[in-house]
Amino acid sequence: MAQALIIVDVQQDFCEGGALAVEGGARVASEISEFLEDSYPEYDAVLTTQDWHIEPGGHFSETPDFSTSWPVHCVAGTPGAELHPNLDTEHVDAHFLKGLYSDGYSGFEGLQGTPEKVGSLEGENGTKVEPAAAVSETSLDLHAWLDARDIDAVTIVGIATDHCVRATIMDAVENDYRVRVIRELTVGVSEDSVTEAYREFDAADVEVLSLEDL
Repeated sequence: MAQALIIVDVQQDFCEGGALAVEGGARVASEISEFLEDSYPEYDAVLTTQDWHIEPGGHFSETPDFSTSWPVHCVAGTPGAELHPNLDTEHVDAHFLKGLYSDGYSGFEGLQGTPEKVGSLEGENGTKVEPAAAVSETSLDLHAWLDARDIDAVTIVGIATDHCVRATIMDAVENDYRVRVIRELTVGVSEDSVTEAYREFDAADVEVLSLEDL
């Protein structure tokens, strides 16, 4: 069984000091890095997802309800959209960018991209690479990328358990992957909604693991 590790939205805006910070985000970034150092050989692929908002419509609001609308965050090409520096990306094989023109909660909405190119100079005129150019017309979405590599099992970690991690897990189930989540390597916004998310995972036969189990 080929398996991938999907690291969801461990970005600066979702960690302490960011525009939409989740308490414990920086700690989880460090702990994922420690986990990877020992465990990356067990995975056939290691992937990250990132919110990469260009014009996400009603997802941004000056009066957010923190359910369907949010303060401005993870704007494509800004430091807030970058992966947190505590996350070691040495063993990451591909990055998937989501929510360019939508909410983009699930990693399965993401397209393979090269966010590190944005802002650099290219071409004869030395023009800067714009945020939208981080993905191309031929970029594969997450499911297509995994399918092309015969991945049939995914382990999911990251931020936030009750939002983008949850959406990514449920889409992985919908796409018939065997799905695992490592409890200590995720962090959520609200204790109540995190509890509800784990109820959903249990009902969907998602395997919830602790680091001790591994």
